[in-house]
Order: sequence, then C-alpha cells, then structure tokens
Amino acid sequence: MSQIDPRAIIDPSAVIGDDVVIGPWTLIGPDVKIGDGTVIHSHVVVRALTDIGKNNRIFQFSTIGEDTPDLKYKGEPTRLIIGDNNTIREGVTIHRGTVQDQGLTSIGSDNLLMAYVHIGHDSVVGNNCILVNNASLAGHVHVGDWAIISGYALIHQFVSVGAHSFIGAGAYLTQDIPAYVMAAGTPTVPKTINSEGLRRRGFDKDQIAAIKKAYKIIYRQGLPLEEALEQIQALAAEQLVVQVLVDSVRASKRGLQR
Repeated sequence: MSQIDPRAIIDPSAVIGDDVVIGPWTLIGPDVKIGDGTVIHSHVVVRALTDIGKNNRIFQFSTIGEDTPDLKYKGEPTRLIIGDNNTIREGVTIHRGTVQDQGLTSIGSDNLLMAYVHIGHDSVVGNNCILVNNASLAGHVHVGDWAIISGYALIHQFVSVGAHSFIGAGAYLTQDIPAYVMAAGTPTVPKTINSEGLRRRGFDKDQIAAIKKAYKIIYRQGLPLEEALEQIQALAAEQLVVQVLVDSVRASKRGLQR
C-alpha cells in the first residue's frame, strides 16, 4: 500500500504504483508514472511526461522532468524516462528532451546521482553510473554503463563518455572519452585506463593488460587514429573486452579528447 502524505500535490492523471512513498509538499505533475516501491521525499518536483521505474529513491529539493531552458524548446510534449533502483540525491535537476533530438532524456538503472547533479536535455545515462556532487551534463550527452564522473566535472553538449571510464574532479570535457579511459586535470586529458574500477568489476589481469596496451597504441604512439584502430582491432580478436574500446572510438562524433 502506498504512503502518500496528504500535503503532497498530485495531478489526477498521474499513475502511482504499489508501495510508493511520497513526502509532504512534493508536486507530481500530469501524465507522470511512478513505479512500485519508489520513495520520493519532501519538496520534490516531478513534472509532466516523466516515467520513473521501480525502487528509486529521490531526495528533497530535486526537480525531475522539468522543461529545458534550451532556447530551441517551445513547449513540445517531450519525455524523461528513469529506470529502476536509482538513488537521486538532494537538489538534482534532470530536464526532458527536445524535438530536435529524440524528444527524450533517459536514465538507466542502478545509478547514483549525488547532490546537485544536473542532467541536461536529451542526455542518455546508462546503468551503474556514479555522478558525484555538482557534476553537470549539457544537452545531448551520452554516458556509458559503469562510468564515474567526479564532482564539479562539466561535460560539453554532444560529448560521449565511454563505459567504465573515470572522469576526474573539476574536469571539463569538450570531446569524447572512450571506454575504460581515465581523464583528469586542467586542461583535461586522458591519463591511463581505469584499472582499479575494472578490477573491482571482475576484469582479470589479462583483460586489463590488453586494454592498457590498446590505450597506449591510441594515446602514446603518435599514430593516426585509423592506423591505431587497425592495430587494436587485432587485440580485440584475442580479448573481446577490447572491442568495447574500439566500438566507442569508432562511434565518436566530436573526436577524441587526446
């Protein structure tokens, strides 16, 4: 049975699942869906056309599914979809999409968004990601599974952050970071691979060694990118985990931050 504080304001068209908790002075807008077991604390705003999955925790003063301030946005009925088992801490802001993209902002499952994180319009965040306090994604940013974006990092619009990557505190990315890569500093540059993160997720020493070798081919040998990709493609035939790196480089649209 859901526990909805009588001081919450809920639009009649909202669909509330089982065992949902909604705190006082929270606003739930029209055409919102909230999945079973989700807990929304006090003073949260969930705007129209937002779908929230199961067993999420959303803390006070967050604004979820707000209209984007992008000047191209003219009030079109765009959406935000959030998966399951996410923790969204205090003051997080997540904006819906725009019709100039897919009309959709998407957050996967099992993510931790710490206090005051911002996720801009049309962004896509995968699964098992951590965004630390005040990290900010501009519009159209894509973040792969298991990525970690440290506090106060700024990600420029249309940038992709690859799976299992690690972005250091205060970083500013204007181009893509491939899978597995650790980037930090001012200006922000790739430093090495995220070896510790990979070990924690069960990658064995041979897989990590192959990823590190591929990284050095791209970033340390001064090769043209296509020539480097040809070399690491051979590594991918021996260690399939390297293919994730190859694919993320080939998918880059803004070019690599090198």
